[in-house]
Amino acid sequence: MSDISTHSASSRLSRSLLTLLQGLFTLALTIIGLLLITFALSALSPVDRVLQIVGDHASQATYDQVRHQLGLDQPLPVQFWHYLTSLAHGDLGTASATGQPVLQDLLSAFPATLELATLALVIGSVMGVIFGVLCARFAGSPWDLAVRTFTLLGNSVPIFWLGLLMLAFFYARLQWSAGPGRLDDIYQYSVEAKTGFVLVDTWLSGDRDAFMNAINHLTLPVLLLAYYSLASITRLTRTACLSEMNKEYITLARAKGAGEMAILVRHVLPNIRGTLFTVIALAYTGMLEGAVLTETVFSWPGIGRYLTTALFAGDTTAIMGGTLLIGVSFVIINNLTDVLVRVTDPRVR
Repeated sequence: MSDISTHSASSRLSRSLLTLLQGLFTLALTIIGLLLITFALSALSPVDRVLQIVGDHASQATYDQVRHQLGLDQPLPVQFWHYLTSLAHGDLGTASATGQPVLQDLLSAFPATLELATLALVIGSVMGVIFGVLCARFAGSPWDLAVRTFTLLGNSVPIFWLGLLMLAFFYARLQWSAGPGRLDDIYQYSVEAKTGFVLVDTWLSGDRDAFMNAINHLTLPVLLLAYYSLASITRLTRTACLSEMNKEYITLARAKGAGEMAILVRHVLPNIRGTLFTVIALAYTGMLEGAVLTETVFSWPGIGRYLTTALFAGDTTAIMGGTLLIGVSFVIINNLTDVLVRVTDPRVR
């Protein structure tokens, strides 16, 4: 009996290690593919990186010299190898727009996007799951129709247009909210940026007024992004709940006298948690890569605004760095979600 249990434990361990190795291999292939795509977009870009540096009136000798220094006169495979080598040393190049290393710019901008997207995700996912469950509970009711219409608008209205409306109404007209930016000018240079997260930095500074001002600035962009994540999470939660409620174990629970809301909370939600994790992760990655317009409208100094500035300036190096950062974040979040689903749902192990 002991030999059987030992063999079973060894078999489970082997399967777990095999699954881990497969996951790491898939992750490595995905990141390599991302690097190839990023490099290819840069190599095929019509923007001449050399002209960005030397200017239009530089001599041919100067142009050729800078081109050689950048390694652009070498074959593409050699350029790609140099690109990988630079990445391994943390070198993403120098942004022509700012004159600073791209890595330094990204480390300064990414916390602003991460803070905005994370707060929006918390609000959007909590409200989205609650609305989705209530819509499934009262399917076909006026409540269901109202929420579905509300969420449909969230997927239909352009986010930049709604953001401008919110600024015009709540900031310019009613003056209920702070305007663009992360802080008012009076606090902008008095609060030390220790972490890059404005809520944390203002809290650590001990200035209560600065902390409340940061919350006031966050309100509109967070609610805007939360609305768009809420729309998809609500719709998919409702669909998953209704699909699950047609199964036999739900019929058995009803036959035992369980109420509809108890069935939804105790039986349905635990069984659709894998779907919920996936939907929430997709909403999160969508906000990280889709906050470009929101950050532009609200002058939020995050990755989205940084990429917008780089695009208008034709700064290929900065665009490559920002795109790579968002792509790696997308890959990591999706892989962490897969691990979380496997850990919490024995049906997919």
